[in-house]
Amino acid sequence: MTPSYICSITPTTTWTSLAPHGLLRTFPPFSRPLLFNVAKEIFTRKGTGADESVHSFVSRRLGKELADIAADSLCRGVFAGDCRKLSVRSCFPFLFEAEQRRGSLTLGLLLDSGAPPGIHPGPLAQRSIRESWAQWSLRTGVETLPEAITEFLQQSGRAQLHKDAAVQHITPSTSGWKIYMEDGVISADHIISALPAKALCSALPSSCHSLIWELQNMSTATVAVVNLEYDGSILSMRGFGHLIPSSEDPGLLGVVYDSDFFPQHNRPSGQTTRLTIMLGGAWFQEVFGDPEHVKEESLLTKATEAVRYHLGVTATPSWSRVSVQKDCIPQYYQGHFQRVESSRSFIKEKNLSLSLIGSSYDGVSVNDVIFSGRTAVQDLLGGGI
Repeated sequence: MTPSYICSITPTTTWTSLAPHGLLRTFPPFSRPLLFNVAKEIFTRKGTGADESVHSFVSRRLGKELADIAADSLCRGVFAGDCRKLSVRSCFPFLFEAEQRRGSLTLGLLLDSGAPPGIHPGPLAQRSIRESWAQWSLRTGVETLPEAITEFLQQSGRAQLHKDAAVQHITPSTSGWKIYMEDGVISADHIISALPAKALCSALPSSCHSLIWELQNMSTATVAVVNLEYDGSILSMRGFGHLIPSSEDPGLLGVVYDSDFFPQHNRPSGQTTRLTIMLGGAWFQEVFGDPEHVKEESLLTKATEAVRYHLGVTATPSWSRVSVQKDCIPQYYQGHFQRVESSRSFIKEKNLSLSLIGSSYDGVSVNDVIFSGRTAVQDLLGGGI
């Protein structure tokens, strides 16, 4: 099975204000043109702390209004998290580095390429840069990617796969590790762990107590995902979707217009409108209660009411699905980079044949976790990939 890539390069109306002419105009909900914020930012002194919350960073450099609305909404859309707690250094490292290198976000983003040293983009990444992809997916869904990898490994005969077999615990051995799973025990010279931090710490031996302590302190957020499908083309606007600041509705994170930016996933016959509504995140417990006991009906009602209020859609969806994704997005709170550095320092000091990859450490997006996996293998093989 070969993944068939699709991409979207259509800019959404949400970001038209970032074009040069848009900087001179006032767009609701902002009270003045963004040029004023940019001009102020260039002359703002560089921060001196090792880390800072996203809200504090944006407030200091671009003003409280942009922090309360834009940064708040962005953090809810990407991390389902609270920008007043999330770390700018870990969540948006390119912003932190721009200030550190140039003393200004504007100058840093304009003058620095930000390309990671020593990692050369492959053909597909080069194509995405050349064609200015805004988003990417696969024609039959992103699930095609792990399915294709699984099929390739099975056919290669060079890998032993244990699917749907939870790791119970791992112990050091003379040659590396013994991994105890639900379906047996295997030996490994080196472990590349993509397990969530808390799942890994529960499997580690007690001799790794310092590492366990760091991993236990990495938090996560729960998100309810509601998919709705409506008959016909019912949206009056075009774009990727919209995000909601926490001051307006803490329980509603945002709405994605799936059928608009990836029409390749629409039904082959009969026009429909597909929407994804994201709920909860860092506010899940506060708004909806215990994720273990929340009723799907209440989440569906919240989602349909949001679509009605924000998009004017009064029709009844022809199809819907509700899923509660428990602890699905790591929360990089202030000091996260220190926890990651401490974890990897412990591994190095104890000479453990263990690599930490996945969304718990260096980025939560699909692109981030693919990159972290590639980097770990490159480090292990000495650049031989």
